[in-house]
Amino acid sequence: MKYKIAVIGLGYVGLPLAAAFSKKYDVLGYDYDSKRVKELNQGFDNANQLSASALKETLQEIIFSNRPEDLSDYNIYIITVPTPVTKEKKPDLSFLINASKTVAKYLKKGDIVIYESTVYPGCTEDDCVPILEENSGLKYNGDFFCGYSPERINPGDKDNPLTHIKKVTSGSNPKVAQEVDALYKSVIEAGTHKAPSIKVAEASKAIENAQRDLNISFVNELALIFDRMNIDTQEVLEAAATKWNFLHFKPGLVGGHCISVDPYFLTHKAVQLGYRPEVILSGRNVNDSIPKFVANKVIYLMQQKAIPLKGSKALILGITFKENFNDIRNSKVPQIYIALKNEGLEVEVHDPIADPEKVKKEYGITLIDATKEYEAIILAVAHQDFLQQGIGKYINPNGAVVYDIKSVLQRDLIDGRL
Repeated sequence: MKYKIAVIGLGYVGLPLAAAFSKKYDVLGYDYDSKRVKELNQGFDNANQLSASALKETLQEIIFSNRPEDLSDYNIYIITVPTPVTKEKKPDLSFLINASKTVAKYLKKGDIVIYESTVYPGCTEDDCVPILEENSGLKYNGDFFCGYSPERINPGDKDNPLTHIKKVTSGSNPKVAQEVDALYKSVIEAGTHKAPSIKVAEASKAIENAQRDLNISFVNELALIFDRMNIDTQEVLEAAATKWNFLHFKPGLVGGHCISVDPYFLTHKAVQLGYRPEVILSGRNVNDSIPKFVANKVIYLMQQKAIPLKGSKALILGITFKENFNDIRNSKVPQIYIALKNEGLEVEVHDPIADPEKVKKEYGITLIDATKEYEAIILAVAHQDFLQQGIGKYINPNGAVVYDIKSVLQRDLIDGRL
């Protein structure tokens, strides 16, 4: 088969994947968002996954479109749409369902549909395949086939691009599994791992981030305990890390599109099957409590310094979920912002990397260019700009509290840290 690949969803996962495959195959990059497609065709990636030069090169090898009818000429469909959770922490499969319906309209005999979106084990075959069958009139594993290869993109990490990260693959029968594996192996320099089933591949993705979430929740809980003991958590971790097999995780805010979301897919399925996963949910609860803890700690430190709360100005440095990258999905900073405002502080947020329009739309917060002095300064994200310029210019010399969530500032310059 001569592969013609359509990548559905051109976000943080889909665009680098489409670019990688376009080096060897005919590729269509499809997204329903006409603005996104227009920007890509003009050589601009607002997600900063591809540099201007890389995108310019990619434009010579790929077609970007928001016209669903353009999908009809392709035989490999790779779905890379978002799978967020609802406010109730339930999986939101709406993007996945809509993408499956769109692909199904153009599905032909012999075609393969590969899912990369994070899901719970069984979702591909139990939820997506029936949609493909119903809307195409074709039979699964007879007329068309499926694969699952969980995304392993680390947005903003230029040292570990897509092709340098080993890829898990799987297929709906042994022949298709081999075909899917060979397809990815042709562009992934780090190689692949062929899982024995789609369910195993789905489960592997679900536990990757759940494991990291739990490790961070452990050190976050230590921070909550040691704070009551008046012990510096970072000093404890530095001492413990001298043992050769100690896993050196740091406490902090847990946001983003993976670590704070993916565990809920696994717990959702577990509860459906009659099992309540105590450890995973406990870890989530601890991590979700940290923004409130930070806000309360800042309030306490201000009171200790006799700084009045009402009318005092607070500055939060950073709102993206990770340093030196513009992704604001599931940022926990707005929770700190709201908690401080509820105590009467005048709170402002400064982030030179985040898109002000997206922040305003998503969180209702207007980003500012900080030029004055504040009674409370919270370093929430360790952007290189903040580390290079320092925070001294923001500190009110008549009295201020400096809190370092990321534990990167000089110890004698701060009043507290996680």
